[in-house]
Amino acid sequence: MTAAEREAALQGKVAIVTGGASGLGRATALALAKAGARVVVADLDARGGREVAETIGGHFRACDVSDLDANRALVDFAQQQCGGVDIAFLNAGVATGCGVGEDFDLARYRRAMGANLDGVVFGTHAVLPALLARGGGAIVATASLAGLAAVPLDPLYAANKHAVVGLARSLGSALAPQNVRFNAVCPGFAESRIIDPLRDMLSEQGLPVIPAEVVADTVLRIVTGEGTGECWFIQAGRDPEPFRFRNVPGPGKPADM
Repeated sequence: MTAAEREAALQGKVAIVTGGASGLGRATALALAKAGARVVVADLDARGGREVAETIGGHFRACDVSDLDANRALVDFAQQQCGGVDIAFLNAGVATGCGVGEDFDLARYRRAMGANLDGVVFGTHAVLPALLARGGGAIVATASLAGLAAVPLDPLYAANKHAVVGLARSLGSALAPQNVRFNAVCPGFAESRIIDPLRDMLSEQGLPVIPAEVVADTVLRIVTGEGTGECWFIQAGRDPEPFRFRNVPGPGKPADM
């Protein structure tokens, strides 16, 4: 689908973007609005979120995605302001900030799991009735390359992002009969607040940072496409595409490698 065709497909659609005040969420909110969608920006950063909403002529709603009732209130707000919901980009997320050894911190662990995993589960639960009321729709969750590979330096972040990948692969087929497509984006080091502590290390190692606009364009490709249950990897210097998972070997037969 060309950029013009994507814009035609998004004209008049209503989208919710969590974590929309900065980084990937901001870039995606801008891209959706440019393509003709009406966007509800959700974030705990009220100042940044309102700025994005004002820039695109959209709406802002403060929302802690780790709170189920807050997700429900967000969807209700979108329906009241825009008449319904067609697209949800469940993007809000935070870095973990601890490991499983002596540096383990329960509050940080709960915060990371709440934003990165509960935010996707609660957001999906809250938005599904609104999507079904419109005859279906699209959900895209932000996972990470950390959801596709081992991350020894941050195993807890890898754990919640692997969970999002598993959720996307499972809900893709589960929701298809209801005309709801569920996919995930899995960017590498992309422009966002999460990589702020890593910028010096990335620069020293010569690792490029993926522009947030590349992720936003991929989200638009996904929501205007036909795939479901896909996890799109995004790496610098490569075209984004769905990751090809190996099949699990069945009993009594060799694995499909």
